Amino acid sequence: METQQIVDLCKQHTMYTWSATSKVNPLPIERAEGVYIYTTDGRKILDFNSQLMSVNIGHSHPKVRDAMKKQLDKLLYVFPGTATEERARLGKKLAEIVPGDINTFFFTLGGAEANENAIRAARLFTGKQKIITRYRSYHGGTNATMQLTGDPRRWANEPGMPGIVRVMDPQPYDYSFGDDDETRTKNNLTYLEEVIQYEGADNIAAMFIETVTGTNGILPPPKGYLEGLRALLDRHGILLVCDEVMCGFGRTGKLFAFEHGNIVPDILCMAKGLTSSYIPLGAMGVSDRIADHFRENVFWGGLTYNSHALALATAEAVIDVLIGEGMVENAARLEGTMRSEMDRLQAKHPSMKGGRAIGLFGMIDVQKDASGAPLAPYNGTHPAMQKLSKFFIDEGLFTFVRWSSFMCNPPLCITEEQLLEGYAIIDRGLDITDDAFEG
Repeated sequence: METQQIVDLCKQHTMYTWSATSKVNPLPIERAEGVYIYTTDGRKILDFNSQLMSVNIGHSHPKVRDAMKKQLDKLLYVFPGTATEERARLGKKLAEIVPGDINTFFFTLGGAEANENAIRAARLFTGKQKIITRYRSYHGGTNATMQLTGDPRRWANEPGMPGIVRVMDPQPYDYSFGDDDETRTKNNLTYLEEVIQYEGADNIAAMFIETVTGTNGILPPPKGYLEGLRALLDRHGILLVCDEVMCGFGRTGKLFAFEHGNIVPDILCMAKGLTSSYIPLGAMGVSDRIADHFRENVFWGGLTYNSHALALATAEAVIDVLIGEGMVENAARLEGTMRSEMDRLQAKHPSMKGGRAIGLFGMIDVQKDASGAPLAPYNGTHPAMQKLSKFFIDEGLFTFVRWSSFMCNPPLCITEEQLLEGYAIIDRGLDITDDAFEG
């Protein structure tokens, strides 16, 4: 097909996520390799967001493609009540690489389903119904996970599943619990304990967190927060669920983000980097005491594609590449380059408020004036941000521009040279927002 025909047919016969179809301008993609995607008209674009923060090992890795092809000739699908070598091997591998006593896994088709089943597992295990979540969170697009979600995508999906109690993050949107990590942690946990008192710990099954908040800010937890939260929830008999759909599998410079806090959650949810998005797969991992409960009590959940053989074989190959080729270490090493580039750009461009990075998980914020006010309003946009988004694509950089910020989340196989290539484009693009800076 010609490029325009592809675009027209996609818009005529398919729907796009979080969009009115007539308003989308989709990129026509033909192929992808390494850290680059290629359009049908021959343009080469640096993937600076790993698509949806998910293609962690880079595109079209030959070892994974070979494993998938081999699996195609072996076993594709059997119903979830079977035992397969693929299921046995991946379950064992995950038990070996996930820290602590998370040794048992329920396989899904993605992160939202993993979180859905974590809600179910927490309620069945504890016999309690309420779930605490945070406002600067995103946990998935299904009915239940939309209610776990705090960001504005939830609004159009309400009312939904009852029993959700939302609380402020350690770093709220437009104010702070304190200027230093110790104060922020102490004040937020004091506030959280008061909410638990109001809601009744005997009614609360679990608290869900993105270990590092993703699309709503790329917000690493302040020092001491994870340890303090773990202790607080333990004191009140509340399970901790870490959603690492986005921040897991090396993205933060450790295999799992909760390792930065020296804790282990009761339930771990994962997807995206689990297969590097080569094929859909998610997983809910549970601690031994929860797994033991469901050895004697029914887990009232089921999915047609639970433990899909092709997906499990893909995940095993992806994990081998991620660990075997040192990509987690590469993410940790290049954090310094990412931070130094952000510092350089902030010093040069008055419109750049600042940037954050943990591993290769980064975001840059844009301000409208010296007060630090965001260029675009909460859940809104600004002509300069729209122009910036178009500039990035035109100059060969793919990333997401959202409100007054944009993402810096390349595949974990990226080289320093390629990373600097991306920041050179960003450097030129920030001239656009500088023109909109008031002052």
